[in-house]
Amino acid sequence: MNIYQSTINLKAYKRGFHLITDIINAEISKHNISVGMVNLFLQHTSASLSINENVDPSVREDMENFFTDTIDDKSYYIHTYEGADDMPAHIKSSILGASLSIPITDGKLNLGTWQGVYLGEHRDYGGSRRIVMTLSGM
Repeated sequence: MNIYQSTINLKAYKRGFHLITDIINAEISKHNISVGMVNLFLQHTSASLSINENVDPSVREDMENFFTDTIDDKSYYIHTYEGADDMPAHIKSSILGASLSIPITDGKLNLGTWQGVYLGEHRDYGGSRRIVMTLSGM
Protein backbone atom coordinates (compact mmCIF):
# COMPACT_ATOMS: atom_id res chain seq x y z
CA MET A 1 0.00 0.00 0.00
CA ASN A 2 1.21 3.50 -0.86
CA ILE A 3 0.30 6.71 0.94
CA TYR A 4 0.68 10.14 -0.63
CA GLN A 5 -0.18 13.58 0.65
CA SER A 6 -0.28 16.82 -1.27
CA THR A 7 -1.93 20.21 -1.09
CA ILE A 8 -4.32 21.40 -3.76
CA ASN A 9 -4.33 25.18 -4.09
CA LEU A 10 -7.65 26.35 -5.48
CA LYS A 11 -8.17 29.69 -7.15
CA ALA A 12 -10.50 32.20 -5.52
CA TYR A 13 -14.13 31.42 -6.31
CA LYS A 14 -17.13 33.71 -5.99
CA ARG A 15 -19.62 32.96 -3.25
CA GLY A 16 -21.63 29.83 -4.04
CA PHE A 17 -21.14 26.13 -4.73
CA HIS A 18 -18.55 25.06 -7.30
CA LEU A 19 -17.77 21.67 -8.85
CA ILE A 20 -14.14 20.74 -8.23
CA THR A 21 -14.33 17.03 -9.13
CA ASP A 22 -12.07 17.38 -12.18
CA ILE A 23 -9.42 19.19 -10.11
CA ILE A 24 -9.41 16.36 -7.54
CA ASN A 25 -9.26 13.65 -10.22
CA ALA A 26 -6.36 15.44 -11.92
CA GLU A 27 -4.40 15.41 -8.65
CA ILE A 28 -5.19 11.73 -8.04
CA SER A 29 -3.94 10.83 -11.53
CA LYS A 30 -0.47 12.14 -10.63
CA HIS A 31 0.02 9.37 -8.08
CA ASN A 32 -0.61 6.14 -10.02
CA ILE A 33 -3.19 4.73 -7.57
CA SER A 34 -5.68 2.40 -9.20
CA VAL A 35 -7.70 1.36 -6.13
CA GLY A 36 -7.77 3.06 -2.76
CA MET A 37 -9.19 5.93 -0.73
CA VAL A 38 -8.78 9.67 -0.75
CA ASN A 39 -9.37 12.01 2.15
CA LEU A 40 -9.89 15.66 1.29
CA PHE A 41 -9.46 18.18 4.10
CA LEU A 42 -10.25 21.86 3.51
CA GLN A 43 -8.02 24.08 5.66
CA HIS A 44 -10.58 26.86 6.14
CA THR A 45 -13.42 27.73 8.50
CA SER A 46 -15.57 29.74 6.09
CA ALA A 47 -15.85 27.28 3.19
CA SER A 48 -16.93 23.64 2.92
CA LEU A 49 -16.73 20.40 0.97
CA SER A 50 -19.73 18.28 0.04
CA ILE A 51 -20.99 15.85 -2.57
CA ASN A 52 -24.07 16.57 -4.63
CA GLU A 53 -25.53 16.91 -8.15
CA ASN A 54 -22.88 17.23 -10.85
CA VAL A 55 -24.91 18.05 -13.97
CA ASP A 56 -27.65 20.62 -13.39
CA PRO A 57 -26.16 23.94 -12.19
CA SER A 58 -29.54 24.99 -10.78
CA VAL A 59 -28.88 22.61 -7.87
CA ARG A 60 -25.82 24.64 -6.89
CA GLU A 61 -27.84 27.85 -7.17
CA ASP A 62 -30.66 26.38 -5.06
CA MET A 63 -28.10 25.25 -2.46
CA GLU A 64 -26.71 28.77 -2.21
CA ASN A 65 -30.20 30.27 -2.00
CA PHE A 66 -31.26 27.84 0.74
CA PHE A 67 -28.23 28.44 2.93
CA THR A 68 -28.41 32.22 2.38
CA ASP A 69 -32.08 32.31 3.30
CA THR A 70 -31.64 30.05 6.33
CA ILE A 71 -28.41 31.39 7.85
CA ASP A 72 -27.52 34.90 6.64
CA ASP A 73 -28.46 38.28 8.14
CA LYS A 74 -29.24 37.37 11.74
CA SER A 75 -29.26 40.36 14.09
CA TYR A 76 -27.91 38.33 17.03
CA TYR A 77 -24.52 37.46 15.46
CA ILE A 78 -21.68 38.84 17.56
CA HIS A 79 -18.74 37.65 15.44
CA THR A 80 -18.89 40.29 12.70
CA TYR A 81 -15.38 41.81 12.77
CA GLU A 82 -14.62 40.62 9.26
CA GLY A 83 -17.99 41.53 7.78
CA ALA A 84 -21.61 40.46 7.81
CA ASP A 85 -20.83 37.30 5.81
CA ASP A 86 -18.23 36.00 8.31
CA MET A 87 -20.36 34.31 10.99
CA PRO A 88 -22.81 32.86 8.45
CA ALA A 89 -19.81 31.39 6.59
CA HIS A 90 -18.57 29.69 9.78
CA ILE A 91 -22.01 28.19 10.43
CA LYS A 92 -22.33 26.91 6.84
CA SER A 93 -18.85 25.37 7.08
CA SER A 94 -19.78 23.59 10.31
CA ILE A 95 -23.05 22.27 8.91
CA LEU A 96 -21.59 21.02 5.62
CA GLY A 97 -18.15 20.00 6.83
CA ALA A 98 -14.52 20.43 5.88
CA SER A 99 -13.58 16.89 4.86
CA LEU A 100 -14.65 14.01 2.63
CA SER A 101 -13.45 10.43 2.23
CA ILE A 102 -14.14 8.89 -1.18
CA PRO A 103 -13.12 5.54 -2.70
CA ILE A 104 -10.84 5.50 -5.72
CA THR A 105 -11.48 3.00 -8.51
CA ASP A 106 -9.61 2.85 -11.81
CA GLY A 107 -7.52 5.83 -10.72
CA LYS A 108 -10.36 8.29 -10.11
CA LEU A 109 -13.07 9.17 -7.61
CA ASN A 110 -15.68 6.41 -7.46
CA LEU A 111 -18.70 8.71 -7.36
CA GLY A 112 -22.23 7.92 -8.43
CA THR A 113 -23.41 8.92 -11.91
CA TRP A 114 -24.88 12.23 -10.75
CA GLN A 115 -22.38 13.03 -7.97
CA GLY A 116 -19.67 15.66 -7.90
CA VAL A 117 -17.45 17.26 -5.26
CA TYR A 118 -18.50 20.79 -4.31
CA LEU A 119 -16.43 23.55 -2.83
CA GLY A 120 -18.87 25.73 -0.92
CA GLU A 121 -17.46 29.24 -0.88
CA HIS A 122 -19.38 31.01 1.88
CA ARG A 123 -17.62 34.40 1.90
CA ASP A 124 -18.24 37.20 -0.57
CA TYR A 125 -14.46 37.49 -1.04
CA GLY A 126 -13.00 34.32 0.45
CA GLY A 127 -9.82 34.20 -1.58
CA SER A 128 -7.88 31.10 -2.60
CA ARG A 129 -8.48 27.86 -0.69
CA ARG A 130 -6.28 24.87 0.20
CA ILE A 131 -7.25 21.21 0.34
CA VAL A 132 -4.92 18.63 1.88
CA MET A 133 -5.36 15.44 -0.13
CA THR A 134 -4.26 12.18 1.48
CA LEU A 135 -4.29 9.14 -0.84
CA SER A 136 -3.85 5.54 0.17
CA GLY A 137 -4.02 2.63 -2.18
CA MET A 138 -2.39 0.38 -4.71
